[in-house]
Amino acid sequence: MTPPQLFQLPHRRVSPQDKQSFAYTTLVKRWPVVLTNVISTVSNANHEAHVGSAPDKDQRVEEGKKIISQISEMKYEMGHDDILTPIKEDGDINVQCYNEELASFPENERTWGTVNWLWAECYVYRRLRSFFAATTLWKEYDPFFDQKAETYKSSSAAIVQLAKAMNRAHGEKDDLNKDSEKPGSALEVAFLCSKPISGETLLHAYLLDLSLLIDLKYEDLQKLQAVGSEAQAEQAKFILRNDMSKAWELLKTLKDGRVDIVLDNAGFELYTDFILADFLVSCTPFVNEVVFHPKAIPWFVSDVLPYDFTWAIDSLLDRSFFQDAATPLSSSDLDSLTTIAQRWKSHVESGRFKLSIPLNTKLGQAPEAGGFWTTQYAYQDLPATAPEVLKELQKSDLVIFKGDLNYRKLVGDAWWPTTTPFEEALGPLAGQINLLSLRTNKADTIAGLDEGIAEKLDKEAPDWRVSGKYAVVSFSKRR
Repeated sequence: MTPPQLFQLPHRRVSPQDKQSFAYTTLVKRWPVVLTNVISTVSNANHEAHVGSAPDKDQRVEEGKKIISQISEMKYEMGHDDILTPIKEDGDINVQCYNEELASFPENERTWGTVNWLWAECYVYRRLRSFFAATTLWKEYDPFFDQKAETYKSSSAAIVQLAKAMNRAHGEKDDLNKDSEKPGSALEVAFLCSKPISGETLLHAYLLDLSLLIDLKYEDLQKLQAVGSEAQAEQAKFILRNDMSKAWELLKTLKDGRVDIVLDNAGFELYTDFILADFLVSCTPFVNEVVFHPKAIPWFVSDVLPYDFTWAIDSLLDRSFFQDAATPLSSSDLDSLTTIAQRWKSHVESGRFKLSIPLNTKLGQAPEAGGFWTTQYAYQDLPATAPEVLKELQKSDLVIFKGDLNYRKLVGDAWWPTTTPFEEALGPLAGQINLLSLRTNKADTIAGLDEGIAEKLDKEAPDWRVSGKYAVVSFSKRR
């Protein structure tokens, strides 16, 4: 099969050859830590198998030892700038596309220290998956699940606050919908007035403000209408581009529309994705269906898998799930979680919440369209490499891309001049769909900024591109 013709970027991609880039930091510091943690996780699981009494424990332990050896070998190759090796056929999706493109690279751009960062980082997780996929007893093992579960449990206070607020909003939806299409409506305030939150949680409350939601009442929204400009001014310090109002102008023209979310992190962030989706389908007249797009294999440590999707909701119905929380949850708190989880399960059953692949999809076995998100391809190449995925996304009224990796893929992880229009950086994807990118900056690439912003931040906050303290909200309209 002839490889697809990929978009030719006008600027080079970020690479660890740039010693001052975050790509180089990732190669020498971050990836080795990720792999070391996986080795530790598998070692612990292997020990539990060894001391257990399962009839297949010997096979499991031997397979586990082989996985550890293979991960150690990949880590060694990284540290010695070896040539990347083809991914071995393992019965999972996306082996061919990686190996074909790897073979096309010039020899002097095929080592860990020379291949472009986006490609190599995707390769790390696909090759890591191959070690598990090639076994009999570790095929369904997610080495990152425990980490995702712990971060979810540690967010109990915010989870409860958001549940109570969302339940209250659901009960007051008639008031919220008064004059919903007019400028300055209560719904518009809830959508646009998002206050900056430092670090990782900057956009966890995207579209719905945490500080607003904690005490959300209709009269509170009326008060916010008077101070919205002040909130926007404060927000501008951290959100370097904010196209949220453009997304709102689109949404309020819809009736029973469809929104798609290309997911990022599991745990609390997925929970806020559910909050957003619930708000859209339960509290507005604009949206009737939200389609969630997960990953097909364990990906970039914390990304959402099909199991994470159902597990996140089911855990809220388990009254013992948060029993070790720093602040014990009251009976009222647990009732709030039950209420919201039951509503979300109802949304899943009715099709208002929908996963883009079957809920019971096994790791690495997603339908072809569902596997695109774990290829190495930038989304600029979506029309050429996965036209069926693009066709499905074009059924949506708005596609929301969550997180830093999705942004990097949207713009090809290239060294764009920072004032390059976002639509230009999208390449062939521009104008194909209504697109909203919500990104906390954790990588070098960025586009769509106004003149002077990057220069100012280079002086005031030199790590602004990668620190996670700043964000961009970027919208592109379908033509």
